[in-house]
Amino acid sequence: MKNGSTRLPTAACAAEPSCIKQLDGLVLLRKQVRKELLVEGKRHKAWKLLRSIPTLGPMRVAVLMAIIQTPHRFRTKRMLWKYSGFGVVTHTSADHRYVQGRMERSNKPVFVRGLDTNHNHQLKDLFKSAATQASTSTGPFREFYEALLAQGMREEMARLTLARKIAVITLTIWKKGVAFDANYLKSQTA
Repeated sequence: MKNGSTRLPTAACAAEPSCIKQLDGLVLLRKQVRKELLVEGKRHKAWKLLRSIPTLGPMRVAVLMAIIQTPHRFRTKRMLWKYSGFGVVTHTSADHRYVQGRMERSNKPVFVRGLDTNHNHQLKDLFKSAATQASTSTGPFREFYEALLAQGMREEMARLTLARKIAVITLTIWKKGVAFDANYLKSQTA
């Protein structure tokens, strides 16, 4: 490549048409898989219940059901939060100390280190995108989000709280087998 030429090497030029063909094939395959995922998702009885949640569209519900498979694998909301990447990681050092020859628990506060990095990334993306959509569109989730902002919470923390709330409501609806009710937002589930 002399004299500032912008031509690609001949090997890259020869491979370019095959790359485009592969990409076209992947686009078609993606459309087909999305259709099949939706068809499979609609066969489950939880489909209609989860679709009643305002920000969970058909594709999100299908992906959610494929990832989680059964809500009973999560005994508590905190287990779901950890799996979804919304669990808070805390670390301490020197939990115990020796005082007059006896070991006692230290009174040092626990340090919050952020969110858990060991999680299901697709599930976290699903709940975060649902929270982002909910915070920008009208509905009960938007009111919940604005109430958090009115309390002085930062926007990113309010979206995280909203994503956690959507995750908990999803788990509750799926486990109990009931449709979405806006009163779920008023209870202390997040």
